Amino acid sequence: MKIAAINSERVGRVVDGRYTLMEWLGGSADSGVFLTEFKWGHPQKAAIKLIAVDDAEAAGRLGGWEQAMKLPHLQLARLHSMGLCEIDGGTYAYLVTEYASERLAEILPMRALTADETREMLVPVLDALRFLHGKGYVHSAVKPSNILVIDDQVKLSAENIVAAGSRARGDAALSVYDRPEIATRPLTPAADLWSLGVTLVETLTQQLPVWERTANQEPVVAAELPAPFAEIVRECLRLDPARRCTAEEVQALLEGRLVERPEPMKPTPPAEKPEERKRPAGFPVWALVVGLVVVLVIVVAFLVTRSHGAQTVPDGNQGQPAANEAARPIADTRKADVPAAAAVHVEGAGGRATNGGVVQRVMPDVLPRATASIRGSVPVSLRVEVDADGNVANATFVSAGPSKYFARVTMEAARNWKFAPARSGGQAVPSVWQLRFVFKQSGTDVSVTEETH
Repeated sequence: MKIAAINSERVGRVVDGRYTLMEWLGGSADSGVFLTEFKWGHPQKAAIKLIAVDDAEAAGRLGGWEQAMKLPHLQLARLHSMGLCEIDGGTYAYLVTEYASERLAEILPMRALTADETREMLVPVLDALRFLHGKGYVHSAVKPSNILVIDDQVKLSAENIVAAGSRARGDAALSVYDRPEIATRPLTPAADLWSLGVTLVETLTQQLPVWERTANQEPVVAAELPAPFAEIVRECLRLDPARRCTAEEVQALLEGRLVERPEPMKPTPPAEKPEERKRPAGFPVWALVVGLVVVLVIVVAFLVTRSHGAQTVPDGNQGQPAANEAARPIADTRKADVPAAAAVHVEGAGGRATNGGVVQRVMPDVLPRATASIRGSVPVSLRVEVDADGNVANATFVSAGPSKYFARVTMEAARNWKFAPARSGGQAVPSVWQLRFVFKQSGTDVSVTEETH
């Protein structure tokens, strides 16, 4: 029998000889919620939920609630008691919980929450999710109807908590709150983050994201969301669960702390088979060694000759740094203006081309809290095109690195670098440079290399 047959007209009935159905609070086709009283020291309001079950479902339903009851937390609604009962010939599992004076789902039809209200709501929800995920559980039903106000505190309902690795019920109707991978993968904490992203959109806009489950595209959020919720929602609503942020990372974004997420690992190419590495038959080892030595000598001779040509300057300029000095790593942390003498570039004998140099280096302006968040190092590489006047005409990323923040401040700094132009045939010419920044907690290193003409 469905609960629709025992809705408000059943007020006054007693469940399991202990709980009087005092007021009808709402329900669905196979479940319903009533106001009741729970005697714990003194009588207090409670909610009792009735769910129609058959014999096969009953044990699983009660077993899940028993597990949830062993996970007490200030931001999880308390579960008081549970059991089975019969009403008019139908079997029902019942669960008695703390009474919620309000649910987020009751507020949103009237108005959206402000950014401050959303933040106030999100903090305890994240606290509960971090607790559950740390214990190996998943809430599995993060949505406005399960975000409660109990004694002026925001709490998550606890009736849907399941162990991570569980499978979704096959007969459950799907909604946008349900993760994309529901049919192919078991429950993981990433499922809660997807649901949280959808909930945040609805909380701030009164609208659900536009999403087609079969389209293999991430949801479209129509309204512009305030910071930091726009980034939080974007990181929650990734189709790939491995790319979604964690509850800890959402907390960091909410507090304005930077989140460094590793890039997905690239597959390692298969190792060569032994037979692919064999030398040609009859090829002597000594010939291979001699050949390598000859090649090495030629390369060294070429580099030495080139170095001497780049550093040759006329009399009166012997004290100037060599043009390729810019290729050495520097450890400036802000802005360094190179003396004018270092910007002088002269042509070698015969008017041959000479390299350019760095006149002004501008280091990225990194917030202290950003530096403190670094674990290991954050590399960012750029390619800058310099015009004949020594100004940066264009800059593009060779590798933006794992952090959008560090990529942004690096690009802003690189656009303000100044160069002494390269020269060819007595004329200043455009040049191209590679800048590689490495951010660490101890400081920022940068190496500068001019591309060959």
